[in-house]
Amino acid sequence: MAGVLRERALSLLAAANNHGDLTVKISSLKQVKDIILSIEPSFAAELYSYLVELQSSPESLLRKLLIEVIEDIGLRAMEHSPLLMSVLLASLKDEDSVVAGQSIISGQKLFCGTLREMTLQFHRRGKVERWLEEMWMRMLKFKDDVLAIAIEPGSVGKRLLALKFLETYVLLFTSDTNDPQKAISEGNGDVFNISWLAGGFSILDPVGLMSEASRMLGILLNLLQTSSVPGTYTVTVVSSVIAFNLGLMIACTVQCSFVTFVA
Repeated sequence: MAGVLRERALSLLAAANNHGDLTVKISSLKQVKDIILSIEPSFAAELYSYLVELQSSPESLLRKLLIEVIEDIGLRAMEHSPLLMSVLLASLKDEDSVVAGQSIISGQKLFCGTLREMTLQFHRRGKVERWLEEMWMRMLKFKDDVLAIAIEPGSVGKRLLALKFLETYVLLFTSDTNDPQKAISEGNGDVFNISWLAGGFSILDPVGLMSEASRMLGILLNLLQTSSVPGTYTVTVVSSVIAFNLGLMIACTVQCSFVTFVA
């Protein structure tokens, strides 16, 4: 069955890449995603090299959909998706700001998913697998690239999304000094608390992450003093700083689409 689905997926990928009708391309890519998510991740990984070819498609709608597909695959089969992360990073510089913006949105979810998986592995096994460490290195590269987007001139819409990621980063890695173990859940998702990383977790050093979060906050504050910053952008910076301060008052934890955390 896997062989049949693989051949079907390859046929659909060819259509997504070469067909003259954009509607057919989009439909084909959606079908490929369904196939990839329905088969064993190790078999699905064989298709990734063909999937990434779509990043050079001239149609921005198809490139945006590709990022959404990578998000879905990455969250469900993270171990087999390092190749796909290179597409996410490259798409941050896409000439179409909508595609680049989708890369920030999807990347933020994958950042949180990677952090969640690392924390779970550490608490359950006392160590983190090598592939996950490599994934985290890619996520740190993503963070640096998004920071550059936030502070450099460019599309306001893309910079606003970058700011929201920085806000999330600051909240994730800030501890509540009054109750460092406290975590607040919202909706159906669970939360993350920096204190969960205590206990010799070298690759996720809490002190280093908290220091970086403080640096990020300083960058947000500096942006407020930049006279060239557009009004909408300034409002978002202020909102991010306010969110940070409110987080300190309540618990400094943030919902980040986490599955149930098991200590």
